[in-house]
Amino acid sequence: MVFVDTNIFIYAQDETDPVKTKKARELLVSLVSSKRGRVSTQVIQEFCNVMVKRSAAPLRTADARRIVRELLAPMSGHQPDVQFYLRSLELFEQHSLSFYDALIVQAAIDLNCETLYSEDMQHGQKFGNLTIINPFL
Repeated sequence: MVFVDTNIFIYAQDETDPVKTKKARELLVSLVSSKRGRVSTQVIQEFCNVMVKRSAAPLRTADARRIVRELLAPMSGHQPDVQFYLRSLELFEQHSLSFYDALIVQAAIDLNCETLYSEDMQHGQKFGNLTIINPFL
């Protein structure tokens, strides 16, 4: 399984960097067709927040709903509980991650992902069986 960070979904919609847009779209198509892609509720929340409000070219709410329904929902599978937040705090403390990155990493670990695609974290960094990969390098 492969976990996909929010920035990949944002690049797929935001066409200001055509190279990253193309790469993000290709990656997402591959993960959707293989049914290997995974996200957490945090990724869905961040995507909606950025794309309907903070983006240079905000999505219409109807378009955001369609993307959530057709792309993000089928990839979701992580439901946080109190123990998840406690494990995330341990990652935060042990690895000097931002708290929100620790949440992403812990969700990927909880979902048994081997790869976490993200531009925001250190390429090649490992957390047990999980490896961070920047798909734009």
